[in-house]
Amino acid sequence: MGNTYQRVLLKLSGEALMGNLSYGIDPIIVQGIAEEIAEVIKHGIQLAIVVGGGNIFRGVKGAAAGMDRATADYIGMIATVMNAMTLQDALEQIQVPTRVQSAISMQELAEPYIRRRAIRHLEKGRVVVFGAGSGNPFFTTDTTAALRAAEIDANIIMKATKVDGIYDSDPKINPEAQRFRTLTYSHVLTHDLGVMDSTAIALCKDNDIPILVFDLSVPGNIRRALLGESIGTLVGGSCEVS
Repeated sequence: MGNTYQRVLLKLSGEALMGNLSYGIDPIIVQGIAEEIAEVIKHGIQLAIVVGGGNIFRGVKGAAAGMDRATADYIGMIATVMNAMTLQDALEQIQVPTRVQSAISMQELAEPYIRRRAIRHLEKGRVVVFGAGSGNPFFTTDTTAALRAAEIDANIIMKATKVDGIYDSDPKINPEAQRFRTLTYSHVLTHDLGVMDSTAIALCKDNDIPILVFDLSVPGNIRRALLGESIGTLVGGSCEVS
């Protein structure tokens, strides 16, 4: 058992919610995520979540197809709110009090994003799911995760992905690829490792927020990560391969 954290921001991609589906939301995957979160909340960890929308609509792809980029990004933000509400429902089905806060006003569906209110929810043991990104086009949900983590004074960002960490080359192509246990922000930026976009990494670097990259597809990994077990790759330390 490693360090446990008091306040964590968990970044979930929209794609993570669709499992093996080609589109949309897999209820079984969402239920599994909710059950792991419920177990962790019992340990007193304060948890905020930023969820993406790529399983429903991705702004960059919309723009590539000829749509106005800002419009495409706003549609993507609405998709994240759909995911946030789905996650809220799954959590509340198993008695985990949850609030969705949206950066775009949707008063019938979600609270507006208010920093002090979000922190108060966390202090009362509620999970807070941030929807609609940062409310601004041209910014990714990775950047939103870094921004919200800084605003709520999170100890760490945990990015749940489809790989078990960061490698020095693509492990699917190079069987000799080595996984890093720890990495510096500068190494990630200089080598363009694609962990998060460069704006998000720079924001974490400036605010000294470590980032843990881990594999969501392994059952129990959310619990392991949040309870401080040594999995994945931690960005924010020295460069060390496993």
